[in-house]
Amino acid sequence: MKKKLVTLSAVVVLLAITVVPALAITNGQPDGTAHPYVGLAVFDVDDGEGGTTPSHRCSASLLSPTLVLTAGHCTDGTVAARVWFDEVVQGNPEYPFSGATSYDGTPFTYPGFCIGCGNGLPGFAMGDVGVIVLSEPVPTSVVGTYAALPAAGLVDTLKNKTGVDFVGYGVSIQEMDFPGENPFNRWEGPRNRLFAPSELVSGKFVHSAAFMKLALNPGGGSGGTCFGDSGGPDLLAGTSTVLAVNSYVTNVNCSGVGYSARVDVPAVLSWINGSHP
Repeated sequence: MKKKLVTLSAVVVLLAITVVPALAITNGQPDGTAHPYVGLAVFDVDDGEGGTTPSHRCSASLLSPTLVLTAGHCTDGTVAARVWFDEVVQGNPEYPFSGATSYDGTPFTYPGFCIGCGNGLPGFAMGDVGVIVLSEPVPTSVVGTYAALPAAGLVDTLKNKTGVDFVGYGVSIQEMDFPGENPFNRWEGPRNRLFAPSELVSGKFVHSAAFMKLALNPGGGSGGTCFGDSGGPDLLAGTSTVLAVNSYVTNVNCSGVGYSARVDVPAVLSWINGSHP
């Protein structure tokens, strides 16, 4: 669910042959000022020539003036990051580079993060949590409220169909393509913050101790997440409490169910709270 700056990249299980129009933060709406602590993050990688280059974008949440929460597959292998907290980043001439409108930082990946270490779904991206430590605090005039971390084990107490709020900057338009084309190239759209309600699909499943399973069903009234929403918060409905960060979807149409890395795991909470300013 990383959004490449040039092409789209994601790990999927099923590729759909027939494509229909869809929205990311599917069935969503402009967020306005409802979640000002949710930002768009761009990550840099080593260019192999002694410099760096922007690689991909994700969504993220500001936990304090200098600490940003996102997904591990967003931070993994990167050397620098910057975050925008404007609702509308589309059209910003500074994007995707640092400037007066963004906040620079250093990305860190949870030590337990591992691609391919779990047995099938949903365990292919274990410990999918990362943070960005900003070099300067975000002024309260820009973001005056913050996302909150949950109590340890909170997700285990939630009932099936508990309301969850999605917020992120993912792609928003899926266009028809020609047979044989990369299906990820169907997706594009503005870099704007969107919101949609969804719900928890609870119950015991493989790696349920590390992941949440969430409905991605616009036809049933639920919102969803898509490419570029990685790292964005899954909020307990109506609150600023982050239950998990968006990890991945299981098909190129971003429908059905999605999986998010829980941040209420004690070891994850300890790492977020204790390893960074």
